[in-house]
Amino acid sequence: MTLLTNHRILITGAARGLGEAFARAALRSGSRVVLSDVLDERGVALETELNAGWNGRAKYVHMDVSDRASVHSAMGSAVEWLGGLDGLVNNAAITHSGGKAMDAISEDTWDKVMAVNAKGTWLTTVAAKPYLVSASAQQGHGRIVNVASDTALWGAPNLMAYVASKGAIVAMTHAMARELGAYGITVNAIAPGLTVGESTAYVPEARHAYYKNGRAIQREQTADDITASVLFLLSKESGYITGQVIPVNGGFVMH
Repeated sequence: MTLLTNHRILITGAARGLGEAFARAALRSGSRVVLSDVLDERGVALETELNAGWNGRAKYVHMDVSDRASVHSAMGSAVEWLGGLDGLVNNAAITHSGGKAMDAISEDTWDKVMAVNAKGTWLTTVAAKPYLVSASAQQGHGRIVNVASDTALWGAPNLMAYVASKGAIVAMTHAMARELGAYGITVNAIAPGLTVGESTAYVPEARHAYYKNGRAIQREQTADDITASVLFLLSKESGYITGQVIPVNGGFVMH
């Protein structure tokens, strides 16, 4: 039996990058997975690819996490297809402020980043709550994993909107854990370091080198370095861990 056999998982921002990696890992661990995103063409193509290898255990739904109506509509579709919900991964995020000094960021950019990264995490969790409460009552567990960033732990410069939004997710994780603990729902966050991939292609080589040289494990970080921590936090075995923020970054930031 694998770690997440028959678990029903929703992952936001799953059409590419870390979200895609989480979806593939969850499927390998025995889950049925709904992938949500606004990148519909990529999402549908990924659904087709995954289902060819995983016997129809994946489904894509359109979800704009910054829009309450879109979140609730997509959540309804996801839960109907899954037959319930055991775990949520709040991964959807945008950067939009990379490489910009704080006084070079527009209010519009700030608002968009906050709307997706912070507001989106809140809206999606609210929409998922009744289904996770039901799963916890029936099966003894409900899991939420928020994707923060170690940029909020060490204070990365020239990335202010993103860093602020991820700092909000750290704080929200603590508060959500206390609010949902009475229902048996755990809420934790991972804080990855700079991860090689499509979304970080714009990052200057000097920043990549800064991370690599500052890590206890001195190599580039990939999505595969992060997935196992998410799978564990979604599992029944993590049931007495909640409100925690776990840096998954090769020892660049340590608690």
